[in-house]
Amino acid sequence: MHRREFLAGSVGGLVVGTFAAKAAWGAAQSGVSSGGGLAGADEQAAQRYAKERRFAQTKFGRIAYMDRGSGPVVLFLHGFPLSSFQWRGSIDRLSTNRRCLAPDSMGLGYTEVAAGQSVTPAAQTDMIAAFLDKLSVDNVDLIANDSGGAVAQLLVTRYPRKVRSLLLTNCDVETDSPPAALKPVLDMAQAGVYPDLWLEPWLNHKDVARSAYGLGGMCYSKPENLTNAAIEQYLAPLVASPERKALVNQYTLGLYPNPLAGIAPSLKKCTVPTRVVWGMSDTIFSTRSPDYLAGLLPNFAGIRRIPEAKLFFPEEYPDIIAEEARLLWGRA
Repeated sequence: MHRREFLAGSVGGLVVGTFAAKAAWGAAQSGVSSGGGLAGADEQAAQRYAKERRFAQTKFGRIAYMDRGSGPVVLFLHGFPLSSFQWRGSIDRLSTNRRCLAPDSMGLGYTEVAAGQSVTPAAQTDMIAAFLDKLSVDNVDLIANDSGGAVAQLLVTRYPRKVRSLLLTNCDVETDSPPAALKPVLDMAQAGVYPDLWLEPWLNHKDVARSAYGLGGMCYSKPENLTNAAIEQYLAPLVASPERKALVNQYTLGLYPNPLAGIAPSLKKCTVPTRVVWGMSDTIFSTRSPDYLAGLLPNFAGIRRIPEAKLFFPEEYPDIIAEEARLLWGRA
């Protein structure tokens, strides 16, 4: 698809996005839970993150990251518009015998991007390589979700010696990147208003974020699992200033055109053991993608399908992530 054709409906997409946000606003109910028992745990986790957050100075900027545990290194790459906070449960479970590194992508979370720096998936990939070099980490077991999965595929093909194993959850693949569901977001970003129309309302009215048309309803198995503390962690930095909003729009636009175009021949040569865990209730990415990856990667270690799970299920099911990671490492 040509860029002109892709953006031809941008005005219409913007109207749709605005309507969806207003519809969500009206549909939100004051009785929606903020996470029940999860709320307190996430508040504590957010406080711990604030205390433990570190920064690595690179030419790409000051990369915010979590670093917990010791042993072989596990690298977590988060989704959009999330941050390393997405992996808090998995880190709790795996840091008992692994060193867990979880950076915030450029343009998301608390990473401070250098002036003029690109934040496309290709640039994110180079940033991750530089980040690992800065920390003197030679290779990692890689776990990724959503747009972080696109970066993971670029990393394993461009810097293959840095990756020991790869655990992919719902994410871009070459045949589904960007997914069609992202078009309204791309249109809003093109108009420069994506954070204003969706992210800021979700932050200021958290029940809206958990509604059917919000982040929770679209991307979580149980919308109430998107707690107030998590919403603050993810969205507050992104709307903190006009500059940060512009960077979010820039990040979004970097997802088009297809950042994985032409990667298939390189993936066919990839010898890194790879396993896929996929949420089959995802309405963003195709449920056919696991089978596509299985037919592409020569050292494929199987698929686990979770019927009820949506895009950001790694946050909701950290026990599954830990279980599947250990299974893969045992085979690697």
